[in-house]
Amino acid sequence: MLSRFGASSADVHRCVELCEDIFDLRNVQQGRPYYVFLDKNKEKLQCFVYEHSNLQHLIIDFRDSLRVRLEEKEIEQITRISSGEIESSLWNAVTAIGVSFELALKLSEIYAWTVDFYALQKGDKFTVLYDEIQIDGKTEKIGDIKYAYFEHNGKPLYAFAYQQDSIVEFFNKKGENLRGAFLKAPLRFSRISSRFSNSRLHPILRIRRPHHGVDYAAPVGTPVLSIGDGEVIHCGYSGGAGHLVKIRHNGVYSTAYMHLSKYGQGIKKGSRVRQGQVIGYVGSTGLSTGPHLDFRFYKNGTPIDPLSVKSPPIDPIREENKEDFLKSIEFPITVLDSMKGKNRIMPVEKHGVEFQW
Repeated sequence: MLSRFGASSADVHRCVELCEDIFDLRNVQQGRPYYVFLDKNKEKLQCFVYEHSNLQHLIIDFRDSLRVRLEEKEIEQITRISSGEIESSLWNAVTAIGVSFELALKLSEIYAWTVDFYALQKGDKFTVLYDEIQIDGKTEKIGDIKYAYFEHNGKPLYAFAYQQDSIVEFFNKKGENLRGAFLKAPLRFSRISSRFSNSRLHPILRIRRPHHGVDYAAPVGTPVLSIGDGEVIHCGYSGGAGHLVKIRHNGVYSTAYMHLSKYGQGIKKGSRVRQGQVIGYVGSTGLSTGPHLDFRFYKNGTPIDPLSVKSPPIDPIREENKEDFLKSIEFPITVLDSMKGKNRIMPVEKHGVEFQW
């Protein structure tokens, strides 16, 4: 790029040297914008600017002695209140009022255990107070959610962020935790024979490919348990996975149980299961060298390492914190209630409110 605008090989080499401790030039990405500044006669290169991201840009100054620096734009944090009404989906309702779809993802995670986002009804409502991160006056991302209200099938569901034991969790008006817990493992007695990997040598195919699950070695017939409440969305034979059961726990999390020898009693597509219920038995069906369970965990459809998933805490607000918690949510409840069903977005300061957290 630099040679196209008159930079010598020596200049380019010097740029690489100066960038070593500032920016790894191997991270220059195709498709990112860059700007070139020339002298008045458009003959001599004065400056080169590469925008690595909306926040960060690299500046190479060719005037006088060659200099290199990395600069970051100023970040502005604005607190907003947004509210809307569901017509078809939460995603569409959020984007319809001019807010990033990221807010819909964050709301779905907060209410993952209390709202079935696959079964939203027209007329469901939401209100949320959150931070918005801006760069150059444009939204870069959605920050922390402080308080939220969701009305599903006429049922009001409040969510208040509250810090307890240095951990921020969301609680309802009674101080109950909004998150449910998962079992640590789908088998009671087993050992891990293979872990989550992006490049594992397949024991049968003898090629390297991703293994986005954890293998639990156990005898044929060992009961396999659902790690949480949910709905069976697949139950049947599935090629290399053998006999497979897949469970959707809520709008965010789902799990899969592969290579089963048979299914648990009453397990079929559409069945509702409870945490700890037997949904199948260890086998060696499909592409398998021996009896084991291949267990997979998904978040928003993307596989994640089951061993890295921390079981969400379900402790309520402790008694010694109860009075402080109840006092802290009085005013937010008033604000959230005042916005119900109004399709709009506004900065907090325009609402005439000062929030503290």
